[in-house]
Amino acid sequence: MSGQEWALAAAVVFAGLWSGLLGMLTLVMHRMLGAMDGPGFLGFMRAFLPVGRKAWFNYVCAIGMAVAPIVALVLLWDDRSSDTFVLTAIGLGLVIVGVYVVSNVWKEPHYDVILAWDPDAMPANWEAGRKKYFTINWIQLVSTWAAFGLFLAALISL
Repeated sequence: MSGQEWALAAAVVFAGLWSGLLGMLTLVMHRMLGAMDGPGFLGFMRAFLPVGRKAWFNYVCAIGMAVAPIVALVLLWDDRSSDTFVLTAIGLGLVIVGVYVVSNVWKEPHYDVILAWDPDAMPANWEAGRKKYFTINWIQLVSTWAAFGLFLAALISL
């Protein structure tokens, strides 16, 4: 197996794992969280976020989804017009924008807003805050599923 194949296979694995995590979050947990009242939602988030934010799995997948395609692009540099290179570059762009930018600009700051809520005096717009949390997760789901598909297509096109 060539270096390009290893790097793209790793990109597929990391994006696939992250896509699965986001799929479970959006397609399963959103229904559960959507049925909760404000204090119930906040209680869950206060238990979930401190663990989820610092989980080694998150770091490995998030870093792997960027490093593996970067390695593949470096190894494919002499063939920049190939479908494999273009698909990998687009997938990496989706990871950068859909995972890194969305997380750092919207998701993490919104987590801080949610965690600052008082369960005994929920803000009047807490449901809008929950909806924003759901929307951010959907954006990341679509981004990572698309990146996964692009990385897989790039691997197949080698």
